Amino acid sequence: MKSNKKDFIYSAVFLTAFCLWTYLVLIFDRKPIGLNGSKVGFATINSWFHSLTGANMILYNITDWLGLVPIFICMIFGVVGFTQLVKRKNLLKVDFDIIILGLYYIVVILSYLIFEMLPINYRPIFIDGYAQFSYPSSTTLLVLSVMPTLNFQVNRRIKCAKIKHIIVGLSTVFSVFMVVGRLISGVHWLTDIIGACLLSAGLFSVYKAVVCLFCKE
Repeated sequence: MKSNKKDFIYSAVFLTAFCLWTYLVLIFDRKPIGLNGSKVGFATINSWFHSLTGANMILYNITDWLGLVPIFICMIFGVVGFTQLVKRKNLLKVDFDIIILGLYYIVVILSYLIFEMLPINYRPIFIDGYAQFSYPSSTTLLVLSVMPTLNFQVNRRIKCAKIKHIIVGLSTVFSVFMVVGRLISGVHWLTDIIGACLLSAGLFSVYKAVVCLFCKE
């Protein structure tokens, strides 16, 4: 119960921090350092960090393609839920944590779509000749929202400790590589990555808290 309360507290802290961070990105040190003179918050540190990393399109393309991995994981859990539905012939008999996981993925997708329509920041560089919105980093959001659910489900469903450690270890290494890779590829501002980290941490904490609240396993 104490752990569950902590998860709800973490979710409130991270989501509040994300909202505050987004507000600061909109108002603090906002200068025209972006594409076509577009204004970017935290301009000084963003400009410094981007000049430090430059742009690495090879790394960008690698992390872009590897962004399919969390999508594949979502599909796997979708198959698990669908299989249970077919066998048990009742949506209410599908494992609760799988149902909530599906709803959670929908929330993540909606979060992505909402920010795709909000021009908070543009990327530091053109992608395929276009200036694209960049806040928060959608790839970072996807990876850090989905990979922790893989670890969480593995810990709940797999009994073999060795297999657990292998999957969780690989998942963690993959997540770190993707976030760092996205950061130093130069296609996002530093603040885009931080925003995505805060939002994904908040969303995952909500999912974990809800599952732990209603599932005694």
